[in-house]
Amino acid sequence: MLSSRLSPLASTALRSASSSKASLASASRSAQHLLNVLPNSTVQRSNFATAKQKKKKQSQTIANAPPSVRPAAVENPNAHYKKLPIPDDPNATVGRIVAVTSGKGGVGKTTSAASFAMGIASKKPDKTVCVIDFDIGLRNLDIHLGAERRVVFDFINVINNDCTVSQALIKDKRFENLSMLAASQTKDKDSLTVEGVEHVLASLAESFDYVILDSPAGIESGARHAMYFADDAIVVTNPELSSCRDADKMIGFISARSRRAEMDKTAVTQTLLITRYDPERADKNESLSISDIQDLLGLDLVGVIPESKAILTCTNLGTPVITSSSHTDDPASGAYSDMVDRFLGEEKEWRFTTAEPASFFKRIFG
Repeated sequence: MLSSRLSPLASTALRSASSSKASLASASRSAQHLLNVLPNSTVQRSNFATAKQKKKKQSQTIANAPPSVRPAAVENPNAHYKKLPIPDDPNATVGRIVAVTSGKGGVGKTTSAASFAMGIASKKPDKTVCVIDFDIGLRNLDIHLGAERRVVFDFINVINNDCTVSQALIKDKRFENLSMLAASQTKDKDSLTVEGVEHVLASLAESFDYVILDSPAGIESGARHAMYFADDAIVVTNPELSSCRDADKMIGFISARSRRAEMDKTAVTQTLLITRYDPERADKNESLSISDIQDLLGLDLVGVIPESKAILTCTNLGTPVITSSSHTDDPASGAYSDMVDRFLGEEKEWRFTTAEPASFFKRIFG
């Protein structure tokens, strides 16, 4: 036998190695027994624990963890949004929200919103005014106010919390109490949300006496969001049948779908603004008359703006016609001034609504 031929020293070493192997095997069996017996042991048990035991262990660890290391609750993304007070709340001290809107495009809403906002700012220096462009993707209000190069942040940036409201506001260089919030040119109208728009309007209504909304035409997203939160609506129309028909649709939409209507509060105050009116053509039945338009729409008249070449010139110069120093005698400038006075509650005589008597030479030579 091999063992009989080994020296006594080698035999001793061999017996020691065999004893060590036995000890290691015994220790391994003991460790495995302990892991199976003690399910809450902190020793790694990946080779022995079942999936159910792992899940139970994880839930126990989270439950016993201190609050600082527990998983945070999912934050509501709209939690930081402000809310407008309930309409007609006697304790609310917020500004008036006025939407300048129409059913048909190209009737002069932005021209009217710019002159209207600047008119209130000039006539009420103790009041603060902010005008917002709601035509997301196609902004033009900044051009009418001569601020197109000063736009850094816009309406959508505020809604997305990329900046604060005060960072996005642009102060007018002529009137310190007038500010503008521009629309985005790179987003679309789907970027508007009810919560986001309400947050912006609530923030502005806390700081401004008048918040004027330059609404896009029709009943798409931008127009719906503008009219939804309005306290007052100025419906703009031209003296033509298609424009009046679309305006009538918008009047019904405001009456039925506004926030005030949904909450069963006092209805939105709607008034009518007629633009590009030519009394001579109306007398010849070439366009609708003022009485025709009122019969069709059934709204009180706040202003009649005559056809004017000065409006195009003032728009290109970035100066609303109501305060243009070079066009103060223009009929459109005077008509917008009267319109602002009527909105503020003054009684004003109607001008530019009747044709001027033909001169002697015009009667003779035509």
